[in-house]
Amino acid sequence: MNVVEIVFGIVLLLFAVAIILVVLLQEGSQKNVGVITGGADTFLSKNKARSVDAFLARWTKFIAVGFFVFVIIMNAIMYFTGK
Repeated sequence: MNVVEIVFGIVLLLFAVAIILVVLLQEGSQKNVGVITGGADTFLSKNKARSVDAFLARWTKFIAVGFFVFVIIMNAIMYFTGK
């Protein structure tokens, strides 16, 4: 293994750990199933775009796309270098 393969492996591992952490930090979408509330106008429901859940959901998308693109680039480099 040369240095490039080790660096690619470490970056891929960091992407994988980041995806796992961001997904595990998110709350489930069915956390209040079965609870009947009359007025569900809470601060978090009004400001969903600014909440922590929206932040984590946004970063999940960015990290997943980055992971996907990095794997394709890494495989293309390894294919064209003959490894």
